[in-house]
Amino acid sequence: MAKERNRRWVLSHRVDEEVSEENFTWVESEIPHPKAGEFVARNLWMSFDPTQILMIARPAEGAGSAGGLPLGEAMSTIAVSEVVESRHPEFRPGDIVHGHMGWEDYSVSDGTGFTPTYRVPEGIPPRWAIGVLGLTGLVAYFGVHEIARPSPGETFLISGAAGGVGMVATQLAKLSGARVIAIAGSSAKCDWLRREAAVDAAIDYRAEDLAQRLTELCPDGVDIYFDNHGGPTLDLVLGRLRAGGRAVLCGVSALYRADPTPPGLQNYVNLILVNGRMQGLLGRDYVGRRGEAFATMLPLLRSGQLRSKEDVLVGLRNAPHGLARLLAGENVGKQLLEND
Repeated sequence: MAKERNRRWVLSHRVDEEVSEENFTWVESEIPHPKAGEFVARNLWMSFDPTQILMIARPAEGAGSAGGLPLGEAMSTIAVSEVVESRHPEFRPGDIVHGHMGWEDYSVSDGTGFTPTYRVPEGIPPRWAIGVLGLTGLVAYFGVHEIARPSPGETFLISGAAGGVGMVATQLAKLSGARVIAIAGSSAKCDWLRREAAVDAAIDYRAEDLAQRLTELCPDGVDIYFDNHGGPTLDLVLGRLRAGGRAVLCGVSALYRADPTPPGLQNYVNLILVNGRMQGLLGRDYVGRRGEAFATMLPLLRSGQLRSKEDVLVGLRNAPHGLARLLAGENVGKQLLEND
């Protein structure tokens, strides 16, 4: 094996406010060996996702039990990894796999998790496999093509447009012929969306009046809203849906750490008035259909019609910083870490 020790970040203190290195402890231990039905993989690339905060946050008062990751355990992540030792019938040394691992050099897995582990097809670079073609890419593909189903000329509005899901969904909607309006949280993100994703307009919700900009850009309303934000933004847009409008619920980044939780939706009644539809989207439901997405997206990536944007940190030591950057909205594109 490439390293004699297994470097790991383990959860030592639950998050009260902002994520920092102080919530984790750096430890080194023996490299693990698999039991029957397990394999050991060397983690090459790691993903950061907003829902990771739910594993490690201290719950609000009266909210019940703590997050799902026990103290003392390696922080959980989705990773692209190389199998180095296996007693699992489906995986062999040398296989490149996508699955749930830890913030560590080597992880033991039985191939299960929130999503099952699968082999990365030959010809797909690891950074694509964890990014644009990873779980967030699948969410974007099926969210756009199976739930939103934009038609040429329709107005497609998306929040979180420069994140892991958003950067793919904006481009797929644009390729479908829709008029795409992107909402993001910085001028750098909006610049990338205009320049590289070729959106029709971008709104910096932190620097601009969102309601006013929507009135200016969508005076006749919105046909599709792809929601990665939740909260007041969703409520604002529901009131602007046109006849037959669709809202795709993908993420609620505005609510993961909100305390107290914002008031509920007021404009949902408009779904009745416009004969609209609001539907949730969960990525693991589509993992078994990844071949469909790959067949469409790979040619688009290779031809340059679909652009991949990654925000990459290098070195396992930077893992806590990667999650903190993502949750603070500092990333432009999919936040990743390349292990050293």
